[in-house]
Amino acid sequence: MPQSKPVANSRFTPITTYDSAIRTVHVFVALCDNKYQGIVPVPAAIGNGQDPNSNLYWGCSAGIRTYFKNSKEWTLVKRQKLDNIRLERLVFKHRTKKYYLVADAYDGQYIKQCTIDFLKSCSGQLKDTLHINGVTIGLNGNGKLIAYIGHDGLMDFTLQESYRNTDSLKRDAIILACKSKKFFTPHLAATRSNPLVWTTGLMCPEAYTLHDALTGYIQNEPAESVRSKAAKAYAKYQRCSEKAARNLLVTGY
Repeated sequence: MPQSKPVANSRFTPITTYDSAIRTVHVFVALCDNKYQGIVPVPAAIGNGQDPNSNLYWGCSAGIRTYFKNSKEWTLVKRQKLDNIRLERLVFKHRTKKYYLVADAYDGQYIKQCTIDFLKSCSGQLKDTLHINGVTIGLNGNGKLIAYIGHDGLMDFTLQESYRNTDSLKRDAIILACKSKKFFTPHLAATRSNPLVWTTGLMCPEAYTLHDALTGYIQNEPAESVRSKAAKAYAKYQRCSEKAARNLLVTGY
């Protein structure tokens, strides 16, 4: 099985000054990749981790870019390429609440870096900002909720770094990847993040699950309600029972 490539994390400069009245959901997406990830292969057209436009988790109808662009709750306000690792960034603004959603599409061969960046953001080790629409919003560890979408790379590689919380802040987290509770628990627990939704078994991490979980989250619904919305969406699109979806998608440690 090919090994994903880790890279230096020097591109981030910790920045902590931003408009705290505006909250951010920062989503890390490891693009589906037949070549560089230990996945059951999908059709080549949607499993090219270097092409976000046709990727299962990004450009397809249930990918982050397409699904959220079609949402009645979110408006796309910016789309850009960041670098050779993060192939595209999308910025969405919620239509009624003071929330932004920032989603980064990582080249699938850099799934390990995507996982590291997610965990360092959860711990507060990485903090960044973005100036948009005349305001400065918080990214990475400055976000209120940090999400990971994609293959569970921790099934394939190990992480040696420490992700211990650095600032005593407790962020919320969503991890939509196969068996994410089992594999992410040791790392996420060190970050002191609150796992709102993660998984007990194999799953397809398409955008509808995250979208509907956020619908409840942004309305300040309790964790169980957020989890329930995620499970209902998953059951609908995967055509499984809601009971099965609730057994798959769980909340808390």
